[in-house]
Amino acid sequence: MINNKINHTTSISNVLVIGSGGAGLRAAIEAKLSGVEVTVIGKRIKEDVHTVLAAGGINAALGNVDSQDSWQQHFADTIIEGYGLSNPQMVEIMAKEAPDIVKEIDDWGANFKKLKNGKIDQRFFGAHTFRRTCYSGDYTGRSILMTLLKKVKSLDIPIHDSQYVTEILVHDNICFGAMTFNIQNGERTVFLADSVILAAGGHTRIWRKSSSRRNENTGDGFYLGLKAGCRLADMELVQFHPTGMVIPEEISGTLVTEAVRGEGGRLINCLGERFMEKYDSKRMELSTRDRVAMANYTEIIEGRGTENGGVFLDISHKSKELIIDKLPRMYRQFLDTLMIDISKSPMEVSPTAHYSMGGVVVDPRTHSTGVEGLYAAGEVAGGLHGANRLGGNSLAEILIFGKVSGYHASERSLKMDVQYRSRKVIRDAHNKIDSLIKNGSEVARPLQRKLRDIMWENCGVVRNIDKLTSGLNEISTLKELVTKLDVRPDSEGYQDLMLAFDLEGSIMSAEATILGAMRRKESRGAHQRSDHTAMKDSFNVNFCITLKDKSLIVDSVKVEKIPRKLKSIIKETKNITNFSGMLLE
Repeated sequence: MINNKINHTTSISNVLVIGSGGAGLRAAIEAKLSGVEVTVIGKRIKEDVHTVLAAGGINAALGNVDSQDSWQQHFADTIIEGYGLSNPQMVEIMAKEAPDIVKEIDDWGANFKKLKNGKIDQRFFGAHTFRRTCYSGDYTGRSILMTLLKKVKSLDIPIHDSQYVTEILVHDNICFGAMTFNIQNGERTVFLADSVILAAGGHTRIWRKSSSRRNENTGDGFYLGLKAGCRLADMELVQFHPTGMVIPEEISGTLVTEAVRGEGGRLINCLGERFMEKYDSKRMELSTRDRVAMANYTEIIEGRGTENGGVFLDISHKSKELIIDKLPRMYRQFLDTLMIDISKSPMEVSPTAHYSMGGVVVDPRTHSTGVEGLYAAGEVAGGLHGANRLGGNSLAEILIFGKVSGYHASERSLKMDVQYRSRKVIRDAHNKIDSLIKNGSEVARPLQRKLRDIMWENCGVVRNIDKLTSGLNEISTLKELVTKLDVRPDSEGYQDLMLAFDLEGSIMSAEATILGAMRRKESRGAHQRSDHTAMKDSFNVNFCITLKDKSLIVDSVKVEKIPRKLKSIIKETKNITNFSGMLLE
């Protein structure tokens, strides 16, 4: 039914930020400091966004503990961890800017652990050459978020919670705002802006075991980007963190931070063997995330796992004082959920879908997309991580590229003479919402669970063409059921409407992931194929996804070459074989 009467509230600002996590808030701060008016809209309550789950730390080559560290070494470690698929320009910017961004957030009030000399302490994370991860216990993300919120408040930047974005408003490839509805009362708002920054997270909640919580990282950011005209890259490259909780089932996948291994945690199978020696005898538990995840996965499927389908992670050989000091969140997490004291007993862990390394294609210097006036930052943007993310780089990414996107979005606004609008595009956005409100025979939540099962079984830690094909076919069947959704705001509130949009976004993100995985006929980093076990130079490409006539199209682009001046340190790093004295026991 066509809605000829447009009924909504209008909000106008220079820059609109979609997403109230770390990337979105840092973007908003930079835009405001640049002299423009900013509005932030978020799906969740601003104090409880996904950033709070980033526990372990943030990387910066400060050299406070290991003086040999440098931005060049941070660059090399990131490129190597990404298996050659990272954008080198983006990695260079991140490595160079990380020390200043960490000092900035510390000056703003982040509660980083300090050394006796007053400098910021730094711990080991897996695959780092030196200790460069700055931390606030094991709640670093929360500390950073609260600091950003305090700064946002001081600058009088409005944050609108419980806003579900249904459409990024685009006319003739020019972005001019977003359509939303309030999840609590259904009130629709058209947020008009000169520039829009998309910072809406990834899609790891579409797997059965996930470190993300309900209703977050459902792929809605990718869905919005595709519909707006953006390209996605590397959707098949999803990081499965080695250590997620196994039980209880309702929170299966909840993250057990890498900081546990960084502080000396040991992985042990049901036979009592410290098995990482078989997979990486030099780095042991501080090996790369993909290698540790595959080690855990292999031990489990070969029958050396626990009765619950996990392996043991043991930190009980360390003092209780150290554990409570360095890992306070993990200590409470296991006590609160399982009444397990990790200073006395091991944790059960298994791989969990953790991070979307692909995402919206952006210019590495400005984080602009292919749509004029639309920018992207944080996990929703691709390019930085390649085929495997270096632990601790995500918090650096959200602050650095949040700042970059905020600056360039505001610069565009300041230069504009004309504000673009389209009444038709707004009307179409209304009609899209109206089309989902109807009686039907299916409910969204069970279909979400079905999709999560499909992705875990067919596009999980290890993939092959038969499983991927089966997954794609099952998704096609699921699409038919989505057309029969029952969405009745009058009786069930607007959660149903949110879930309906979430489901559409999740399905499109899942399909994009499988299509990319089918094209990448090799094993590289987090993408492992049992039918193509070797890494191949012919796949030194990024697979890109576009939406055309309601169908997803896949193409490929060559990875940008690494500057000659930085190639030597990468070669030197790969030749490091002696890790003695660098691993914590």
